[in-house]
Amino acid sequence: MSIFNYKQRNNIILTSIIILGCFLIYALSSLFSSILGAIVLFTIFRPIYLHLVEKKGWNKTLVTMMIILTSLIVIVIPMMSLSIMVVSKIGSIGKESFNLQEWVSKIDDYAGYHFNQPHIAENTLQKLGSYATELFPSILGSAAQIIITLLVMYFLLYFMFTQVREFENGLLKYAPFREQHAIKFADALRNSTYSNVLGQGIIAVTQGTLLAMSFFAFGLPDAVFWGVIGTFISFLPVVGAPTLTIPAGIILIAQGHELKGIMLMAVGLLVIGNIDNVLRMMINKRVGNTHPIISIIGVFIGVPLFGILGLVYGPLLLSYFLLLLEIYETNRMAADRLERIKTGPEG
Repeated sequence: MSIFNYKQRNNIILTSIIILGCFLIYALSSLFSSILGAIVLFTIFRPIYLHLVEKKGWNKTLVTMMIILTSLIVIVIPMMSLSIMVVSKIGSIGKESFNLQEWVSKIDDYAGYHFNQPHIAENTLQKLGSYATELFPSILGSAAQIIITLLVMYFLLYFMFTQVREFENGLLKYAPFREQHAIKFADALRNSTYSNVLGQGIIAVTQGTLLAMSFFAFGLPDAVFWGVIGTFISFLPVVGAPTLTIPAGIILIAQGHELKGIMLMAVGLLVIGNIDNVLRMMINKRVGNTHPIISIIGVFIGVPLFGILGLVYGPLLLSYFLLLLEIYETNRMAADRLERIKTGPEG
C-alpha cells in the first residue's frame, strides 16, 4: 500500500514534470530560434494551407512543400543574402562611403583640441561597427549551425502542417486554460504575429526602398546598401530609416551641395517618415497594433538572443508574454467569481 495519497502523488508528478520541463528547455535553448521561426511561419501560412488543402482539396504534403519552398525564396534566402552583403560592406564603409575617414579625422582633431578626446570619433565608429556586426551572428557563425537551425525549423513546420488538426487539438487539450480562452489567445497570437512580422516587415521594406531610391536620386554612393540598413533600423520605433537622411544631408551640405542636402532631409522627414504613419494606420485596421514601447523593449530583449532576427523575435516574444498574462488574469478573475458563487450561500 502506497504511503502517499492521491493529492501527494499528483504533486510529486507535477514537480517531476516541471523539473524535467526546465531541463528540456535548457537543452533545447540553442534551437529556440528554430522553434520560434516554425511558429511564426506556421501562423503566417496557415490560412493559405487550410484554403488549399481543405477547400481546394490539394495534397497536404505537396502544399506543405510549396510553403517551405516559398518561405525559403521569399524570406530566408533574401534575408541571408542581405545580411551577408551588410557584413561584407561594414568593413569597407569607412574607406568607400562619403570619405568617412576624412570626416573622422576632422572630428577627432576638433575633439582633441577642445575636449581632450583625440580619438572619440574613431572609437565611436569602431563600437558602432562592432555592434552592427553582432546583429548578424547567424551569418558570421558556422555554416553547420545555420543548416541545423533551418533543418530543425522546417522539420517542425512540416509536421505542424501535415498534422495540423492533431497539432491544434493537442494544443487545446493541454492548454492550461479553457477552450474559449485558448481560441481567444490563438486569435490574439495570430494578430500579434501579423502585426510584428508582416505589418512591420511591409513598413520596413517600403521605407528601405524609398531611402535607397532617394540616395540614388541625389547621387549618393552605395544606395542599395543604405537602403538595406534603413530596412533593418525601420524595425526600431522613433529611429527608423528617415534618420539616415539627416547625416547624409549634412554631408551633402558640407560638400557644397546645399540644395541637395536640404531636399534629401525634407524627403526623409516628410515622405519616408510619413509613409510609416500611413501604412501603420492601414495595417492597424486589419491586424491590430503593436505599441512602440513593446517594440523598443522587445528589440533590447531579442537582439542579444537572436541577432538581427531579434528585431522581429524580441517584440514578438514580449507580445506573447503579455498575452499570456492577460489570459492568466482572465482565468484568475473567472476562478474568483466561481469561488464566490460557491461560498455565497454559506456566507
